[in-house]
Amino acid sequence: MLLSVCAMLLLASCVSKKEYAALEARQQETQDLLNSATVKLNKCLSDASAANARVETMKDQLADLRKANQDLIDTKGNLTTLTQKGADNLEKSLESLKEKDLKISRLQDALSKKDSVTLALVSSLKKEVGINDPDIEVNVEKGVVFISIADKLLFKSGSYNVTDRAKEVLGKVATVINGKPNFEAMVESHTDNVPYNKPPLLDNWDLSVKRATSVVRVLESLDVNPQKLIAAGRSYHVPLVENDTAANKAKNRRTRIIVLPKIDEFYEMIEEEMKNLSAEN
Repeated sequence: MLLSVCAMLLLASCVSKKEYAALEARQQETQDLLNSATVKLNKCLSDASAANARVETMKDQLADLRKANQDLIDTKGNLTTLTQKGADNLEKSLESLKEKDLKISRLQDALSKKDSVTLALVSSLKKEVGINDPDIEVNVEKGVVFISIADKLLFKSGSYNVTDRAKEVLGKVATVINGKPNFEAMVESHTDNVPYNKPPLLDNWDLSVKRATSVVRVLESLDVNPQKLIAAGRSYHVPLVENDTAANKAKNRRTRIIVLPKIDEFYEMIEEEMKNLSAEN
């Protein structure tokens, strides 16, 4: 356009060669400036395009960083929740262990109380009955107190009638039993293996049971509550030693008075401890 204008001007008026040359030089200078400006423009456009690409890349990176940051925040929240749940579960476990330990402690206390009563009972029996008598033995077996009385002290041979000497010993036993309202007494009679058949009794079973009931009746006559008494016969089936000599047979002929806590009351005592524990919790 500039050249056209210049040509028109040249055609429209007469100019000298000198002026024409000056105009031509100016036109060339202007063209050079235009070319330089075009080059710079293209470079700017290229730089702008590269910059826009970098901006888009940075936007994508920023979005990724924001997502990663949010994921970290969510993970931290989940970990915090899990950690809190773990702490709560651990605390509950510790509380459960404490409760179990306390229950065990209460049960041990109940058992210790029972053992203490048992030891006191043994002491009372030994003191009352007379431990120096070789025909009377007071012992504890598996937490149960028993008085073993030799057959010759209680009955005459082949008889189930209690002797006067035996009534004296049973009187002392009755005193101890009456002093322990929470205990029962089971009279357990044993014979040797010599067959027994004297009417009205048929055999050793009958003899052992009859002897047990005879002792029970004596204790009842001494004001022992019959609800606390149990009569049991074992015949010759639970010997202490072999029935191979006269001495061993004499050992096997015996009557045991087993003094034991009432099982239902013992468990009631434990249940009461458990109720107290629950109330405290």
